[in-house]
Order: sequence, then structure tokens, then C-alpha cells
Amino acid sequence: MKKTYDIQKIMDLLPHRYPFILIDRILELIPGEKVVALKNVTINEPFFQGHFPGNPIMPGVLIIEAMGQAGAVLAAESRSLEKQGSLIFFMGMDNVRFRKPVIPGDQLIFDVQILKRRKKVVKMSGVATVDGNRVAEAELMATFGEKS
Repeated sequence: MKKTYDIQKIMDLLPHRYPFILIDRILELIPGEKVVALKNVTINEPFFQGHFPGNPIMPGVLIIEAMGQAGAVLAAESRSLEKQGSLIFFMGMDNVRFRKPVIPGDQLIFDVQILKRRKKVVKMSGVATVDGNRVAEAELMATFGEKS
């Protein structure tokens, strides 16, 4: 990986913005193969007000969304020239499992790998860990939309 993938570069690739951009940095990216992304989980996250007061736990669906965003960065950097500039849409998820709760202070690491790639669709496998312990996993599918 020769490029720097800080939050500014991530926002160049994804349409998401606060409070819904859920990855902070890309640690490793091999186009067409894999991405490793990081999310610092802080008590300042807006969802912790209601999930759950007195016992803050990151919602599992947001862990999978963050994994999907990491996968979207991988797909964006792996797409062909004719797909440059097109949005990437989440299509589905299979084999989703949540293993442990994620709480404020945790640092989530997402490791997402491409399983299959077709002209308009990509299937990926993702694992989320905290301190080397698996907290979630899923298979994700995404498609390339039309250029805007």
C-alpha cells in the first residue's frame, strides 16, 4: 500500500459523512484482494445515548455497516476504469455472527477480503476484532451503481 488512507481519503471514496462514517483509517489495502481498516469506538458516538444507557454497547448492525464501509473502500480501489466514480451499494449479508460486545474505548479492526468479483458485483468476507479477539464476522455483497 503506497497511498495514505486517512479519514479525508476515505471520504473521497465513500459518500458517508458524520455521524454515519464508521471507519477512521485504512491500515492496509491490496486492490482486488483485501483491506484492513480501523474504527476507534468512543463514548461520544451518538448511538451510545440509547444503546444502552448505563451499559453502552455498539449496535451489531453498525459493526457490520462499518465492515461494509471498509469493503466499499476495497471495492472502490479495485474497480475497473469504467466503474470509476460510481457509487457502491450494499446488497446483502450472509453468515453474520456476533461473538462479543464492543464498548467505548475499544479499537475495532476490520479485515475484509474479496471472495468473488464479477463485472457489477463483489462478494467479500469480513472479520471484526478487538485486541485480536473476534467480535463479529459476515459475508457481504455489494454492487456498483451507475456513474453520477
